[in-house]
Amino acid sequence: MKKVFALLRFQQAGLVLIILALGVILTMFAGTHIDRVTGQTVNNFLNASTLVQIATDTCFFAIMAVGMTAVIVSGGIDLSIGSIYAVCGVLTALFLRMAPSTPVLLAFGVCIGIGLIAGLLNGTMVATLGVHPFIITLGTMWVYRGIAFVTSSAQSISVPPQLTVFAKSNLGLRPDLYPVPALAMILVTIIGALYLRRTTMGRRIFAVGGNVEAARYSGLPIPAILIGVYVITGLCAGIAAFLGSAFYGSASSGDAQGYELYVIASAVVGGASLTGGKGTATGAFLGALLIVMIKQSIRTLGLDQNYEWIIIGVAIVLAVVLDRVNAVLAERRLSRQSLESAAKDAA
Repeated sequence: MKKVFALLRFQQAGLVLIILALGVILTMFAGTHIDRVTGQTVNNFLNASTLVQIATDTCFFAIMAVGMTAVIVSGGIDLSIGSIYAVCGVLTALFLRMAPSTPVLLAFGVCIGIGLIAGLLNGTMVATLGVHPFIITLGTMWVYRGIAFVTSSAQSISVPPQLTVFAKSNLGLRPDLYPVPALAMILVTIIGALYLRRTTMGRRIFAVGGNVEAARYSGLPIPAILIGVYVITGLCAGIAAFLGSAFYGSASSGDAQGYELYVIASAVVGGASLTGGKGTATGAFLGALLIVMIKQSIRTLGLDQNYEWIIIGVAIVLAVVLDRVNAVLAERRLSRQSLESAAKDAA
C-alpha cells in the first residue's frame, strides 16, 4: 500500500494514469485483425506493430519536447524548432548527396552540428538583443524554413541507404518492427532528465526561470544560460531530424511543419509551466506520448480526423488551467503555513 501511495505522489502520476486509461479504452473498442506476419488474430491497438509505430511517431515529438522543456523552464519559448528540424534534414541530405558513402556516425554529427548552430543563433539573439524569445524565434522559424526551401528547391532529397538501414534495424526483433527511434527517444529522455535535475547547469535553468532577477543578483551568468537552452533545442531538433530523414529515407523543406505546436503542447501537457521554473524531461516524453495516443485513437476508432485539433487544443488549455490552479493552491498553502508559524511564535 505504501508503494501505491508513493507512486501516486510521483509528479506525472496523473498523466500516467490518463495514458493507461486511454490505452485500456482503445484496447476495448479497437476491434481485431489478422496479423500479416504471425497469421494470428490480434487487437487493432494492443499489438507489437501498432505499439512500436506509436513509439516511433512519439519519438520525433518527444525528443524535441525535451529540448523545448529546457527553454520553457528558463522562461522562454522556441517557435523555430520545427524549422530547425527541416533545415537540419535538408542540409544533411544535400551533404550526403555529395558524399553518399559518408558513415552513419559522421552524417549524424553533421545533422546535429547544423542544429547546434541554429540553436546558438537563436540563443545569442535572445540573450543579447533584449527582444522577447517569441519574436526572435518567430522570425527564425521563417528564416530556417526558407533556407530549407531554397537549398532544396522545394524538392524531396533522398538519403543514402545506410542511414535507412540503421534507422530501420530490427535489432533481432520481428522484421516489421523498428525499435531504433524508440530507443533513441528513451535515451534522450533519460539524459535530459539527468541534465535538468542532477547537474549544476540544469538547476541554474530552473533558477533563471523561477526568478530571473534573483538569479542575476546571485551572480548566475544569465546570457550563457539562455544561450545554452536554445542550443539544447537545436541539438534535439537535429537528433530528431536525423532519425526522421533516415527512417523515412528522405528530407524536404516541408518536414516538421506545424511540429512546434505539438512539441510545445507535449511540454505543457507534461507539466512545464509557460511562466518558467517548472518542467521535466519525463513529463515532456509522457506529454508527447499522450498526444500521439490521442491521434492514434482517432484513427483506430474511425473518428473524424478534424477532431484531432480540437482535442489537442482542449488538452493544452486544461494543462495550463491546472498548472495555474496548482500554483494558486501552493501559494495559499505557503501563506497558511506562514501564518500558522507566526501564530506559534507569538504564542
